[in-house]
Amino acid sequence: MSLSNRRYFVMFGGASLALAGCGFTPSYGTNGTASAFLGQTVVDEPTDNVSYLVVRELEDRLGCTPQGIYGLSVSLQTEQRSIAKSISGITSRYDLLATATYALRDLETKEVLTSGKVENFTGYSTTGTTVDTLAAETDAYERLSVILTDQIMAQLLAYAAANPQ
Repeated sequence: MSLSNRRYFVMFGGASLALAGCGFTPSYGTNGTASAFLGQTVVDEPTDNVSYLVVRELEDRLGCTPQGIYGLSVSLQTEQRSIAKSISGITSRYDLLATATYALRDLETKEVLTSGKVENFTGYSTTGTTVDTLAAETDAYERLSVILTDQIMAQLLAYAAANPQ
């Protein structure tokens, strides 16, 4: 074994063995905490463009299925705030603030298993052309949907870890 291969094994192989020894299981791995929801969760249909982005992200992580054991509803409230203006009073930067309230329910019993609320924000610049500003705003909404989905998934995974099936 060459010196560089030994270093690689010591740095990464040893870390893998240490994680395996402590019972670490990746959330999205086989028998991970997310496996209870994968392909088993029907996400409610979006009602607008912003909720479409969040539903798309959730279905990307949970799988898009027409039937399942669980139902997931998400309600979004968004606000756009002007945070920077030029001397002439023209807004040059906006913050997008969002709150997502979610509920995971058993589709057979209609019982809400867990629910919660997540909040976050992102911003975008309006300097440049109209096309640049529209592209920046669209990108900001997409980034915000990823952030909110990450937070929702973290809470769902915490629920699954605390309530194994």
